[in-house]
Amino acid sequence: MTTAVVTGAGVVSPNGLGADAFWAATLRGDHAVKPMDRYDTTRFGCRLAAEVRDFEAARHLPSRLIPQTDRMTQFALAASDWAIADAALDTTDLARTDLGVVTAGGAGGFDFGQRELQKLWGEGPDHVSAYMSFAWFYAVNTGQISIKHDLRGPTGVLVAEQAGGIDAIAHARRALRGGAAVVLTGGMDSSLCPYGMAARIAGGRLSTRDDPDRAFLPFDPDSDGHVPGEGGAILVVEDERRARERGATIHGEIAGHGSTFDPPPRSGRPSNLGRAVELALDDAGLGVDDIGVVFADADGSPESDRAEADALVRLFGPRGVPVTAPKTMIGRLCSGGAPLDVVLALRALREGVIPPTIKVTPGHPVDLVRDRPRPFTGTAALVLARGHNGFNSALVLRGPGKDH
Repeated sequence: MTTAVVTGAGVVSPNGLGADAFWAATLRGDHAVKPMDRYDTTRFGCRLAAEVRDFEAARHLPSRLIPQTDRMTQFALAASDWAIADAALDTTDLARTDLGVVTAGGAGGFDFGQRELQKLWGEGPDHVSAYMSFAWFYAVNTGQISIKHDLRGPTGVLVAEQAGGIDAIAHARRALRGGAAVVLTGGMDSSLCPYGMAARIAGGRLSTRDDPDRAFLPFDPDSDGHVPGEGGAILVVEDERRARERGATIHGEIAGHGSTFDPPPRSGRPSNLGRAVELALDDAGLGVDDIGVVFADADGSPESDRAEADALVRLFGPRGVPVTAPKTMIGRLCSGGAPLDVVLALRALREGVIPPTIKVTPGHPVDLVRDRPRPFTGTAALVLARGHNGFNSALVLRGPGKDH
């Protein structure tokens, strides 16, 4: 059976551009949650976000692409370039139909859409960009990456909010098993413009606090929601045998995946997050004792945090496994959040250190890695992600030095 491994990663994060910078910033505990300054937030109920402040599209993309792309797509195109470079991937000896791309999209090009709608109502339809026809679309990152790199094999987009980032990676593994040679995958989102923030605020899940240190506190009794962020990661995945034959550096293996749906709200039935973990472990051929660290979904709402903590306690026992949520530094990035956790989990397995959760005092019986990194010797990691309206996804990763 095909063994899917990660050989490259491209990262755009509020606390670092590139996988190395992101890892170093996360170990330092660099906190990117700040008051938004792109526009006047006076009338908005949420005024904090984790913005990517050091990304200049003109430095990373051909000038012809900038007018036709939303900010999230600019992130995705740059990250795909960096992932391919990190993988030292030369595709000239492969058929274009053996090269695929599968991404996750949660929001679409809100910033581009807002700008063109303003032109429509302020200047008239003749002033609306022709690129509006696709730049807003949640599948546009897949399309633009496939065009830029001439990837004509399996393509797709997964829409499951935060959980979509994991599901896209799992779908990429499925594409490899179906015969693809290489697949670019991951997720990228950016919806911090007024139009996007209005939609997110209407969902009622954002923190309304103005203190960056007290706004996003998953597993903390004082939590009241989450802070939004932007960015994500694009990964190169390929079959392990091919990767070793070409001498690639293997970051780790995508070992197992599970996804479930929760019962309807107010049904009185428990979350199925734990079942997603069990499916992922079964898929990987591992047990709970094999997991050395859990990268939590960490929604930040009391009800969701309680459900996640209960699932972890049921599976691993009270404080039975180290748990971390580095997203406290960068907010929840919708479809981009879980791929960033995957990048961190793979690096943690390689370096033997767990990045911390900052600013949080837990009120649940979970062994939260707080405030500073923690050494560990595990060979497998679990990444969790949940999407609004009941999506649950779990991904098991194994380090590059594991035994089959």
